[in-house]
Amino acid sequence: MKFFIDTANIEEIKEAKSLGMVDGVTTNPSLIAREKKSFEAVVKEILKVIDGPVSLEVMSLDVDGMFKEGKKLMKLGDQVVIKVPMTMDGLKATRRFAAEGIPVNQTLIFSPLQALMAAKAGAAYASPFVGRLDDIAHDGMALVEQILTIYDQYGYDTEVIVASVRHPGHVLEAAMMGADIATIPFKVIQQLAQHPLTDRGVDTFLADWKKVPKK
Repeated sequence: MKFFIDTANIEEIKEAKSLGMVDGVTTNPSLIAREKKSFEAVVKEILKVIDGPVSLEVMSLDVDGMFKEGKKLMKLGDQVVIKVPMTMDGLKATRRFAAEGIPVNQTLIFSPLQALMAAKAGAAYASPFVGRLDDIAHDGMALVEQILTIYDQYGYDTEVIVASVRHPGHVLEAAMMGADIATIPFKVIQQLAQHPLTDRGVDTFLADWKKVPKK
């Protein structure tokens, strides 16, 4: 299972990379806006640090605008993946990108049929937003399970990125289901490594070590 980090903060990316926990990066306009830098400045920093896929989102809503933006984004680096919303025009744009060998991350997926359409259009990645579904009392991880079943049934190569991850439980379920990727906020990556019994064990060992005679 691959871990992408869902952030545009370069320090978070560097720290997660030092742990060996970054196989790629996903960004969105909200994450980039938090950095208080220009879009290109943020993206160039990320691309210098990360060798894996980096998803950059188009802002246009029409197919021609998406395609034009995507082609421009691809010039920033070979590892760029074009993040395209799950709309009718988005599907058309995905099909055009795929025809030119340009990888697409179909984003804002909330149903298994949307994911099926993304795969048929040629998306390299499909991103179901599990946390946002949980927020409205739907089971986000059930959606992931449905998508994985459909893709396995028909042999689609589209990789499933479990997105809108809110807590370690989402990552655990994704791993147990066999999801290809989880894109995880830095805060949740930190939580994955933590357990109260680990902390208690470290404290016990340190306390006992102080009792060991030094001579």
